[in-house]
Amino acid sequence: MNRSGRGDESFPKRIFMKREHLKRLSREHYQAEAIIHWTVTILNRNKGWLNSAFYYRFRELITHTMFRYGLACPIYCMMPDHIHMVWIGLYLQCDQLNAMKHFHTRCDESLQRVGFALQDQAYDHVLKEDDRKEANFRQLCEYIARNPERSGLVKTDQFSKYPFTGCLVPGYPELKTFDTDFWDRYDRIISRLRRLGMQQWK
Repeated sequence: MNRSGRGDESFPKRIFMKREHLKRLSREHYQAEAIIHWTVTILNRNKGWLNSAFYYRFRELITHTMFRYGLACPIYCMMPDHIHMVWIGLYLQCDQLNAMKHFHTRCDESLQRVGFALQDQAYDHVLKEDDRKEANFRQLCEYIARNPERSGLVKTDQFSKYPFTGCLVPGYPELKTFDTDFWDRYDRIISRLRRLGMQQWK
């Protein structure tokens, strides 16, 4: 038996019909201050990996990714067989394709230690100008936050109590997605990070 409690024959191996590579936009769409809704999916939609221990590993991995590549994540939602994340670039030098490659590789390595794996590619939705407008952007984030509700994991309008939803803004661990002042604080922090950078000595 492997650590997931399943027989060795079910351990995810990379011997499967490989999907055709997902079509991406040209690279510049993923750079600078791009805003992208990423979805990474567990291989074969397997369940059983999502628990408090892996949640903290995920938080560690996404923290390193955000700091290393100059990004912020206003919302993520870890579902039983996939993960939603919205990433935004903070600087002109940002490249989310590189960032996702970094995150995907390390997340996959961590999953394989407990008998699971990621599908070979993440899905992306690059937000266009209209999608980036405040009302539309916040609506997208709420849609992501309500995934557990639509899946029956929490009761209607109780999505804020789902334990595997949050945000990651470099340098601001106290920021909580469902605080009443989240969006006001988030907007000010992102503006400050874009203006002054992450290395602030005060």
